[in-house]
Amino acid sequence: MTLPTPPVRLGLIGAGRIGTFHGETVALRLPDAELVAVADPAEGAAEKLTSRLGGVAYTDPAELLASPDVDGVLIASSARFHTDLVVAAAAAGKAVWVEKPMAFTLEDADRAIAAAREAGVPLQVGFNRRFAADFAAAHDVIVSGGIGTVQLLRSLTRDPGLSNPGGVPPWTIYRETLIHDFDALLWFANGAKPVEVYAMADALVAPDFKANQLLDTSIVLIRFDNGAMATAEANFSAAYGYDVRGEVFGSAGMVVAGEQASTPMRHYNANGIQQMTARGDTILFRDAYTGELAHFVDCIRTGATPSVTGEDARAALVIANAAIKSIEENRPVKVSEV
Repeated sequence: MTLPTPPVRLGLIGAGRIGTFHGETVALRLPDAELVAVADPAEGAAEKLTSRLGGVAYTDPAELLASPDVDGVLIASSARFHTDLVVAAAAAGKAVWVEKPMAFTLEDADRAIAAAREAGVPLQVGFNRRFAADFAAAHDVIVSGGIGTVQLLRSLTRDPGLSNPGGVPPWTIYRETLIHDFDALLWFANGAKPVEVYAMADALVAPDFKANQLLDTSIVLIRFDNGAMATAEANFSAAYGYDVRGEVFGSAGMVVAGEQASTPMRHYNANGIQQMTARGDTILFRDAYTGELAHFVDCIRTGATPSVTGEDARAALVIANAAIKSIEENRPVKVSEV
């Protein structure tokens, strides 16, 4: 008789909006994992989550990382702390999953990658679109040659809005929003490497914050070494819902991924045809968020290398930082300059 294997014990750092969702995913949607600890420096934040989901609450992440009861850690803190927490978790011998962006600078990205490599622990980054069924199916078609030579690529993110523009870090549109699109485009490019980036942007939703590099509308053009061209687009005022799409055109066809509807149901009446749309990332990508954490758990259990690595996060960051340089200097930027 085969005995059941014990669940992978996960600790969560960061009990904010997305951290809470990840904690619920582990506790409620992953039968092979157990949420054993939550750490958040905000008074009462960890306790609020563990009171519902179980586990030990800490205010100091270092105490969570020191626990022998934690096999792996999910880092969902504010982005500015990601790199240091990755390094600390690796040093503690914990498998590491970190929300995007893994780092703001290439030096920090290299530091995180090196820490995980030296510790011999898996490092996975939260690019959830790779685990969305339609995006994954589109990727499979591309790499199998189903659309021939990739020529034109497009990825977009339109968010319903910023609840607190004043609290958003500078350059968020590139490092925390379009970073998803940059990763998706690199994934879809089938091995082609980006060589040049040109970005245009403005603050159309919250113009008062433009001086603080809070740009809410942007288009980024990326040229690849094989001649293929891509556009990435983002905006923070999608009144109709959370909208994420991808499109890749090739010499033998095209693939399209992305759906705004929260359900396939359509309501036909005298006013026309209505369909309910997803109003947030955790609604539209619920299954993808679950899938990426299930993959992380499987990597811990089997010793496999995660399919989304620190190197992938670094590659997307290169484009993000090239886009920022392009905005600052109002010119196309060679990737080699970053």
